[in-house]
Amino acid sequence: MNNRYLVSRERFIPAAPEAIFEVLATPALHSVIDGSGTVKGAQPRGPERLELGARFGMEMNMKVDYKILNTVCEFEEGRRIAWRHFYGHIWRYVLEPATDADGRAGTRVTEQWDARAVRGKFFLRLAGYLRRHPASIEKTLLRLEQHVTGAAGLAR
Repeated sequence: MNNRYLVSRERFIPAAPEAIFEVLATPALHSVIDGSGTVKGAQPRGPERLELGARFGMEMNMKVDYKILNTVCEFEEGRRIAWRHFYGHIWRYVLEPATDADGRAGTRVTEQWDARAVRGKFFLRLAGYLRRHPASIEKTLLRLEQHVTGAAGLAR
């Protein structure tokens, strides 16, 4: 089913799901892997590692500085993690053990921005999220791979 309010991209990363999950479950690392350029850092006093129901704040900037509070709404250790913003959209990561065409073991990482349940979708379109998110997600997945594998000069 094609739904423009579910933006999904995937990337094979030559690393174990557990190593990738550790990065995703650590709010302090979200700014390191963010491909949108909007995540500036984790707010103090939040959890060091996420779990189901955890609430964590992030320092953000999209032309102006702001803070956003998230709640972990999906959590399966080493396999799936997702958090919901106050407006209702969800950022989700799904990790599946995989091998690439050369037989290297690793993980297929799927990142999703899911706004299907959000009311007021007009504002999401007006803000340009539907246009920006595909490229931002691809950059995030690349940065995640670079961080986990230590391959800073990794080509796209």
